[in-house]
This record gives sequence, C-alpha cells and structure tokens, in this order.
Amino acid sequence: MTSEATLGRFREYMVGPSRFMTLLSCFELGIIDRLRATPGLTADKLGAAVGAKPDAVEQLLHLLVKEGFVALDEKSGGYSLDALAEVPELDLRRALTYMNMIKVVALRQFFYLTDSVRTGSLVGLKELYGAEGTLYGAVAEHRDLRESWATLMDTVTAHIDPWFFGNIDVPAGAQVLDLAGNTGLGAIHTYQHKTSPGLRVTTFDLPEKEQDALENFRSHGLEEHLSFIGGNVFDEIPKGFDIVLIKHFLDMFDRDDVFRILSGVNASLEVGGQVNIMVPVYPEDIRDTDNYNVDFFPAFFIGATMGQGGPQKLSVYQSWLEECGFEVTKAITKSAAEIPPDVIPVQAILCATKVR
Repeated sequence: MTSEATLGRFREYMVGPSRFMTLLSCFELGIIDRLRATPGLTADKLGAAVGAKPDAVEQLLHLLVKEGFVALDEKSGGYSLDALAEVPELDLRRALTYMNMIKVVALRQFFYLTDSVRTGSLVGLKELYGAEGTLYGAVAEHRDLRESWATLMDTVTAHIDPWFFGNIDVPAGAQVLDLAGNTGLGAIHTYQHKTSPGLRVTTFDLPEKEQDALENFRSHGLEEHLSFIGGNVFDEIPKGFDIVLIKHFLDMFDRDDVFRILSGVNASLEVGGQVNIMVPVYPEDIRDTDNYNVDFFPAFFIGATMGQGGPQKLSVYQSWLEECGFEVTKAITKSAAEIPPDVIPVQAILCATKVR
C-alpha cells in the first residue's frame, strides 16, 4: 500500500464518528420517520416538523443523500427515502438498537480509551458517572446505561440462542448450570429449546440478580423447572451439574481470568461432564474483512465495559480448554451468510468434555 493510500485509509477513520452520529441523529430527530410517512418534504417542512432549523436538517441530509439512504428532488427540494425505504422495520430496529448502545455506552467512553489501556480500568466510566469497576456494575445504578445495554443484549440473545441450542446436546433430565446467566433469560431459553422430563436449569450469577431472575422465571411459568444460585465465578462454581453453559462471558476477560473460569468449571464437574460455550471469535486470518469483531471489540471491552478482555481466535479457545483439562468435541463458527449484515458479533460454539 502506498503512502497516499495509507493516508486515504486514515481519512476513513477520521470521518467515522461524524458519519455515525449524522446518521443516528436523523433517526433520533424523527426525520426518517417523517419522510417515511410523508415523502417529498422539504428541509423547511422537515425542520418545522421535528423542531430544528431547516439549515441544520439540510446539512445532516447531505450525507444520507450521498450514501443513497435518502433521495433529493433538486427541482422541488423535497426529500424521500431511497435505500432506507427497502429495509424491513424489524431489521432497521435491530440496527438502531446497536447504534444506540454504541452511542450511550461506548462512544463517550472511547474518548478515554488510551487512559483505560494504560490503567487497566474504565477511566471513562469514572469520569462520566463517578463509577468504579465495570459497566456491568454501573448498569444497576444508571438507567441510561441499563436501558441501552440491556435492550441490545436481550435482542442479541433472542437472535443467537436458537442457533446455539440447535448445535449443542442437552440429554433428557440433565442438570444444567447457566454460568453468569444474568437475570435468567438464558435459563428460560435453555428450558424452552431443550425441554425434557426432569430437566432443571439453574442460573448462577451475583446475588443481586436473584429477584429479577426469579420474577422472570415466574412470568414465563417456569419457576418449577428453573432456579437461581448467587455467587461469584471467581470464588467457587456450584457442583452437582451435568452441563455448564458459558455464553457471552469468556470474551470479557484476559487469558489469566479465562483460565480461572475454565479451571473453576473443571473443578465443579465430574469426569465426563460437559461445557458448552458461545463466544464471539476473531477470524484465524485477522485480515479477514468480513469479520468486524476485531474492528469493534478491543475498544469496546477495554474502553467501555471491562478495562480488559476481548475475543480470541477459535483455535486459541480450543487450546485453552485443552490446557484446562477438557477435550473439545465440537468447534464451529456461525457462517457469515447467516448473520444479518448490520450485526457485528461473529459467534462460535465450543463443546468440550472434562477428561481430567
């Protein structure tokens, strides 16, 4: 790549944040909804409708016209939806859920990314909210973070869980532990997808999640089949289970902590016990342009959620499982063709059996 081409790539990074916020602002202001309801509105009419200066509306819409999202009739000055008119409402809502989470949770904290890397802590979270620790503690205290993050996580879980449960084995009557299962949605999905006589699923997470989890179990009519145990994965993982599920969790930690988690799971299982993991992964060739995990997750985990962590390659997770006393029996990555084009995470499943 020539020097000129490299600098051209830099320019794409320079305009990235402004492109992101220009697009999102057009939705937040209600401009897109107005154009969907009434095509052909001018900047003057749009400004009056959404409570903004027509000049500002016109400035924002320049980018959307350039990108082909919106069309402009030069003679009338009227705007209408172009490519955006073809996007199904459900798909658009999913994409906007991602964008809202990035704005609320990540974008402001990314300003402090360099400091977070240096300190190994979430400097942005402390500066913006006065909060120590991780995002997952802060969401309990701050409604804007909780609503933005939790809404996306529920969307992600609902989308990916059918694929996960379609690719793992849960024998009839198994005793299943959903590790770091938050407020029980994963346990609910486990029972719904793998129902059998005697099946029991237990959510294991911090004690403060218990009441929300129990209420979720009751609201789904599954309180007889689901339960909750409070605790910390870094203290001790409950014993007496045939299968441990680890979803949306290992990528939050660096290598040493991942080993602590996997070793704790190993200690909790009898020989022959199973662990089923779902985790976003980097491609084996990190230059793969179809995988956006490496574009997003390093800054997201280090700068906005944990102060550490980030996905690994599938082969790395396999080797770590083997080092922790497991034999990997399945390792698959979700096909890019099965992932909506607006979705960032590329997920993988690893199934393993305790052998020592």
